[in-house]
Amino acid sequence: MGTIVCQDCQKVIDYVEEEKVTTLYGTCPTCKSNK
Repeated sequence: MGTIVCQDCQKVIDYVEEEKVTTLYGTCPTCKSNK
């Protein structure tokens, strides 16, 4: 299972079932709205 982590605040946004054990970076809705 992989995790999606916000690249701005480092909070875990979501989990990805089909990926291998990995960390993906995205931006959570809170940080998106602050920009």
